[in-house]
Amino acid sequence: MSLERKDEHDHKGWMESRELTPVESVYLTVLVWLDRRLRIVDYLEILEDLYYKVNMQMPKSHTEQYNLDNKFWYWYPLYALGSFSTVAYVVAAISGALLGFYYAPAAAAADGSPTIAYDSVLLIMGQLNLGYFLRSVHRWAAQIMVAAVFLHMLRVYFTGAYKEPRELNWLIGIVLISLTLVFGYTGYLLPWSQLSFWAGQIGVEMSLSIPLIGEWVAQLMFGGFTLSQATLQRMYILHVFFLPFITTAIIAVHIGIVWMQGIAEPH
Repeated sequence: MSLERKDEHDHKGWMESRELTPVESVYLTVLVWLDRRLRIVDYLEILEDLYYKVNMQMPKSHTEQYNLDNKFWYWYPLYALGSFSTVAYVVAAISGALLGFYYAPAAAAADGSPTIAYDSVLLIMGQLNLGYFLRSVHRWAAQIMVAAVFLHMLRVYFTGAYKEPRELNWLIGIVLISLTLVFGYTGYLLPWSQLSFWAGQIGVEMSLSIPLIGEWVAQLMFGGFTLSQATLQRMYILHVFFLPFITTAIIAVHIGIVWMQGIAEPH
């Protein structure tokens, strides 16, 4: 922003020295009148400076550097997989939050009935208005997210987008796909059905197979060596309270780095 007072400029003389069309004369007269009162030109210069500073942080992509727009059109659908998985994550988060109003993370009632969590799922599916649709949206969004993230990682690997200077974002992507799988596993156990039970039992056995720290991992993740209320409680806390905040923060960092570095086309 210039420190010189605008009122000291001879705008009228400057305009008379130029060969301006009537439209240009009217436009500049209005602009000068507004600028003397609102300093709009200064603020436009500030916006212009910010625009170029922001864009200077993003290097040109390979397509821009080598003018390859017409040769890489067939890659474009694959470059939407990251955005596709993010949209699926948002849909799953919103639908999951709505399901949380009706889901009860309890493995057994006081009379010993082991069907409280499963009954709440049956309530959502059979008695709640649009409940079947809501749970289907949540389930399909989760499955689409897993598939999209996996395909996104394959695209990044086979197009060489993990190479310098994008190694850090590649590692963050590995963390994200791991969290996505944990998201899916914990959500799979929440209905506490027969499928959930055996999936949980497989998880316990896999934890116990870890050398040296297997028993400690089983205790930490599943609350013991057999499935119980502690197991369901841990899966619920992980799925609803722990993973969403961690995953959302890492996704924000991941997208922020993509924004700064730009899209990497195939090498």
